[in-house]
Amino acid sequence: MGGIMASGSLNRGLIAAVVMSAALMEALDTTIANVALPHIRGSVSASQDEIVWVLTFYIVAAGITMPLTSWLSARFGTRRVLLLSVGGFTIASALCGLAQTLAEITAFRFLQGAAGAALIPLGQSLLLEVNPPAKQGQALAAYSTVLMLGPIMGPVLGGFFTDNYSWRWCFYINVPVGIVTFIGAWMFLPKTQAGHPPKFDVLGFSTIAIAVSALQLMCDRGETNDWFGSAETWIEAIVAGLSFYFFVVHTLTHRHPLFSRALFRHATFNLSLVATVVAMAVAYASLALSPTMLQGVYGYPVFSTGLLLAPQGVGLLLMTAVTGRLIGRVDLRVLLGAGFVSLALAYWMMSSFAPTMDSGPVIAASFVQGLALSLIWTPITAIAFGALPAALQGQGATLWNVVRFSAGSAGISLMQALLTNNVQVAHSTITAHMSLDSPLVRRALQSGIDLGLSPDTANALNGVINRQASVIAYLDDFKLLSIGTLAMIPLLLFMRRPSGEPAAVVVE
Repeated sequence: MGGIMASGSLNRGLIAAVVMSAALMEALDTTIANVALPHIRGSVSASQDEIVWVLTFYIVAAGITMPLTSWLSARFGTRRVLLLSVGGFTIASALCGLAQTLAEITAFRFLQGAAGAALIPLGQSLLLEVNPPAKQGQALAAYSTVLMLGPIMGPVLGGFFTDNYSWRWCFYINVPVGIVTFIGAWMFLPKTQAGHPPKFDVLGFSTIAIAVSALQLMCDRGETNDWFGSAETWIEAIVAGLSFYFFVVHTLTHRHPLFSRALFRHATFNLSLVATVVAMAVAYASLALSPTMLQGVYGYPVFSTGLLLAPQGVGLLLMTAVTGRLIGRVDLRVLLGAGFVSLALAYWMMSSFAPTMDSGPVIAASFVQGLALSLIWTPITAIAFGALPAALQGQGATLWNVVRFSAGSAGISLMQALLTNNVQVAHSTITAHMSLDSPLVRRALQSGIDLGLSPDTANALNGVINRQASVIAYLDDFKLLSIGTLAMIPLLLFMRRPSGEPAAVVVE
């Protein structure tokens, strides 16, 4: 990428606009479909647990493909790879909007995630290249703000398009933005020569990609297949376990592995990865659960659901400004601990929602969640990359992104599976403890035949029980998210305080 600084110094603003536009598309699409899931589900005839594939296939594709970014950029040039990514993302977005079946939309979402995986790291790399050292911090701060706002704005925009047009516009909107971004990249990004990168670790990449894919399939389909009562689940678990085992052995023995062995000698970085796995899993699970709860249980329209979740973005922006001033003055581990406690508090607030309530508790919990996420992401990034020497930060960033995308996807799948199971358990429990003649009511609810109750009464009663069971299941999920978040606090005792300035690494 040599020569970018010289050729692009006069167009830094235009280059920044191009890469931020590209990154914003990718960041928005991690959550823009969340509030539209009930509508998509009806259009493609999917079950409750199948429709989450629309979210998870996108995230896992990005996580799998991201390790290719550095090698592709070195081999073909940053400009070519970014143009290909923007073009592929735009085409895949149009195909998502045109999809008629569950298989089509999940396949196109996978393509969309794979194409968009390079947009964020390439954007960061370009901003560092075209800006002099004195302006790099300002450029990355603006870039980070765009990336953090993307997932927060997603539900609001998704709700607007779904309510006023169709869920398909959650994807069609990327087409004009993608075309403009492609033209801007073609016109303003400096041309770079293809290089001669080191030999790509095909076996290392293949084994980790298979492991992540098999694990995701197991998480997505486990509930449908009765988990380990199914041969399919066993096969997926064995494939995931063996692939990960071969990846570890290969990494320990290969001369030039996909991820340098030196990364795993830094205990604080490894502990930060563990904390990131949990933080990403609970954060993405919450972003998937909240919209369906607000629409399905509390009856909010799609756009209103997006607006109720918007205070998370307000809290995130406010606390980001505060956190930036505190870094260097307060131990980062203290800030991170405060973030975990605040996030656990937000989920505990959500686990205390009443079956009937106004929007106040939802807004308050959303705002606290935004505050907490800001207190987590900036310190945990600084701790993790402050523990790495400069030579390892590039590979560390790649591994970091693979881990967080994979963890977010797995978190969505597992919590959705738990939700489905909890609804069934709660329904049975409520029915068994009804004050009416329980055996008669159960038979009536199951058959719809008038056994002392009219069919209309039985159906109405079943609807009430289903709603109560759903409330209990959602609240149990949020309670578990709260407990899981708190469980990360002891890890802070084993992390070392970073020495010197934290590395400038962008985390979405």
